[in-house]
Amino acid sequence: MNNRVSSGFGLGLLWALSACTTSLTRAPIIERLPTTVIEESPRAVAASHSSHDTSLPVPAGYYAVKKGDTLIGIALDTGNDWRELATWNHLDNPNRILVGQHLRVVALPGEAGAVDIKAVAAAPTQQLSALEVKSGADKDAAKKAVEPVAPKAETPPAVASAWSWPAAGNVIEPFSDSRNKGIDIGLKAGDAVNAALEGNVVYAGNALRGYGNLIILKHNSTYLSAYAHNRKLLVKEGDAVKRGQQIAEAGSTDAERVKLHFEIRKGGKPVDPSKFLPAR
Repeated sequence: MNNRVSSGFGLGLLWALSACTTSLTRAPIIERLPTTVIEESPRAVAASHSSHDTSLPVPAGYYAVKKGDTLIGIALDTGNDWRELATWNHLDNPNRILVGQHLRVVALPGEAGAVDIKAVAAAPTQQLSALEVKSGADKDAAKKAVEPVAPKAETPPAVASAWSWPAAGNVIEPFSDSRNKGIDIGLKAGDAVNAALEGNVVYAGNALRGYGNLIILKHNSTYLSAYAHNRKLLVKEGDAVKRGQQIAEAGSTDAERVKLHFEIRKGGKPVDPSKFLPAR
């Protein structure tokens, strides 16, 4: 009798242990995916100022990306071709820039779009550090880049012989430092929009908010001009245009009425076009 009880108790204990073991082995298994490690490309690592820390000081010759910035807008504000900025900063995707990112906006000696080294040194916000000059660059040029140099006077192109009016309409909104970065010319839909000065098309598209269908011409290392709100663009990026050549048809894209918004930028800074255009 006692043997039967002992045997029964032993069997019960074995059954209970077996049940617990079965329950444990059948418990749901949660798999953890391996952590994805994203490494910067060698080109990105080589960029001397790829930090996105907004607390870091912005080195001379660089621009700190702010919320709402686009590469097109930064290029316009710094007097550059957006493709040059993409190349200088090793941007594989020009549409992806990060707030706080430091972008180099001044060409180094020997690069496409390079500016006169003395003119760069004369502008405190555009001085280059000798450490930023490419390996193998002329050390004397690097030294000059950081030494104070007397500003080189630059005379704007002669009004009557260089710049021409980009459209035939009347000015409906003059230039203003605080309100309007250019002049607005009232037009009818389809009116001709012409290049005010010979140059190269460095942008043709509608990626810059507030400008609609936009064309930007680069005339030299100092001057750009912009033509906004067109209904149709007649030139493409990379085209060389002559003064007076039609480059677009007037429209009202991203505007409340049909008009041409026309800007002249000197070193990226908006200047009053009426000081460059001939009297009518």
